[in-house]
Amino acid sequence: MNYYIGLSLAAGSSMDSGVAVIDENNEIILIDKLYKMNDVIFFFENFSSLKNSKICVSVPSDRTMLEGKWRILSKPYQLVATNSNIPNRDNWTQRHSTRGSEYLNELSARGITVNRFDIYMTRQSLHLNSCYKDRSPADCKFLQQALKYEWGFENLPVNMMPMSHLEAILGAILAKEYAQNPDKINVIYNFKGLDVIDIKENLNISTDVYNFEKELEKQAGIKSYV
Repeated sequence: MNYYIGLSLAAGSSMDSGVAVIDENNEIILIDKLYKMNDVIFFFENFSSLKNSKICVSVPSDRTMLEGKWRILSKPYQLVATNSNIPNRDNWTQRHSTRGSEYLNELSARGITVNRFDIYMTRQSLHLNSCYKDRSPADCKFLQQALKYEWGFENLPVNMMPMSHLEAILGAILAKEYAQNPDKINVIYNFKGLDVIDIKENLNISTDVYNFEKELEKQAGIKSYV
């Protein structure tokens, strides 16, 4: 039996990191919160089926405190430091955190399949992005319902789950698809020695569903903007 582990790694120990373990039947084996990197290391080192597992870990955002409000606001949109007139003091143009990279590379060197993923890009590729504010209660509820009814995680509870748990399930889904359908996975870039992967196209929603929805829009006289 193979297991697929998703880890939604937070930028720091003050925020919760979610971990989820699923099997080949989309049954949730374990789901938990971790905080410090020591907790993450302890989990992996004591997971009995680690050699039979595929791991996918999110790339956390770099939330380093910056000098000046404009730098904090501009950081998510500053892809690279291309302007020589803007000095890169305190690495304020660095969008991703290197937290946990050394240990993940160590796991990979031991022969364990470890990949990284971008939470927002994966949600978009899986058609799981909502119109609500990011990580708000409404967004959290939307993602939980979509995972339950669209992706077959029927044992998800009725009450609202933490967003870190749901994002960890996304990583587990991606790890599973990477193992079972490697030709449908795209390597976006390499981050600190590990591939950041994403799904080329939605593996769950077929084209027929979209055609059916467009047909309904035509019948209702609704103009489609997709």
